[in-house]
Amino acid sequence: MCFATQGHSHIEDERIRGLLELLEPEHFSFDRERKLRSAIRLLKAVRARRPAVVVMEGTGTAGGITLLAIDALLGIPFIFSSGDAVGPYLRLRSRLVGALGGAYERLLCRRCAGYIGWTPYLVGRAMTFGSQRAMTAAGWTRGQASAGARERVRASLGIAPDTLVAGLVGSLHMARRIDYVYGAELVRAIRGVQRRDVAVCVVGDGSGLPRLKELAGDDLGSRVLLPGRVPPAEVPDYLAAFDLASLPQSVDRVGSFRYTTKMSEYLAAELPIVTGETPLAYDLDEGCIWRVPGPSPWSPTYVDALSGLLASLSAAELAGRREAVRRRRVELFDKSVQQQRAAAFVRDILANRSSSPAGRGGPPAAAARR
Repeated sequence: MCFATQGHSHIEDERIRGLLELLEPEHFSFDRERKLRSAIRLLKAVRARRPAVVVMEGTGTAGGITLLAIDALLGIPFIFSSGDAVGPYLRLRSRLVGALGGAYERLLCRRCAGYIGWTPYLVGRAMTFGSQRAMTAAGWTRGQASAGARERVRASLGIAPDTLVAGLVGSLHMARRIDYVYGAELVRAIRGVQRRDVAVCVVGDGSGLPRLKELAGDDLGSRVLLPGRVPPAEVPDYLAAFDLASLPQSVDRVGSFRYTTKMSEYLAAELPIVTGETPLAYDLDEGCIWRVPGPSPWSPTYVDALSGLLASLSAAELAGRREAVRRRRVELFDKSVQQQRAAAFVRDILANRSSSPAGRGGPPAAAARR
C-alpha cells in the first residue's frame, strides 16, 4: 500500500505510485485538508487489508505517526520517502518546531524498514539517524515539449527570437522572514543588467507572486515575465522557451541535501543550470552547470554573481553548455531504472524480514505484489 502525505492530487502522490508501479501497489487516497480523518481511515484500511508493507511519500506527521502506530500495534512495516531534511527545514519556522521535527525525523528513520531518499545525501542522513536500509530515487521528467513549443510560447510572451531567457518553474510561496520567493534571485539579478537582449521568466503561482511583480518594477512584461501557473502538461513547453534554468539552493542543511523535482525536468529539456555551490553542483556537473557563490539565493553575493553571469553570457558559451547537457549520462533520472531498483528494494526488505528471526512479523515476501 502507498500514499503521499501531501495529498492524492499532489505531484508527490504521482511520484510514489510511479516509483512502485512494478509492484502494483494498492493506493490509499490521503486528504491533506482532512489529516486526522485520513489518519483514521489509513489505520482502518491497513488493519482490514493487511498489506505486506506501507510506503509513505513525504514526512507529514499525520501519516508518519499513524505508520509508527501501525508498526507497533499491527507489526506491519513501513518505508518512507522524502526530499528534504525535516529538522533543518522546519527550523526555518522556529527553533522549537525544528527541534521537534528533528526528533520526529530520527524516530521515523530508526523505526522504518527502509528509506527512499530523493538524493544520496538524504540517504546518508537517514542511515546516520538509524535507518538500516536505504536507496536513492532522484525523480524523473513528466513529459516532453510539443512540436514548435519554443516558438509558440516565446511568441505568446513577447520574447524576441534572439533574446536569452533564464527561467524557473515552481511554487511561488513567500518566505517573509527572509524576504524570498523562488525566482526573486532572477528578478533582482536582471534589474542590475544593462543589456536588453536578456530576460527572465518565472512560471508559477503562490503567495510570493505579488512580491515578484513588485521587484520587477518597470521591467515587468519586458525583461521580467511572470505568466503565472500553467497546467502541468504544459510545463515542458515553457521549459523549451528557456535558454538556461535557475535552480536556487542555499548552501546549508536544507538546500545542500536537495536536488528538487525540477532537476530532472531541466536536464530533460536540455537546459544548462545555474545554481549555488551545493553538492549537486559538483556531483552532477558534466560541463552543464554554472556555480555562483553566496550562502543563499537571497544573499547579495549570489544575486550579484548571477547578475554578472547574465550580463556576460554569450550565445556561444550557452551553446557549449547545452551540448554538454545532451552528452551527459541520463541513468540517474531514468524512470524505468528507478522503478526496477525500488521494486528490488521493497522485495529484498520483505524477503529479509520473512527469513529473519528478529523480524517483527508481517506476511511473506510474495505479498509484496499488493
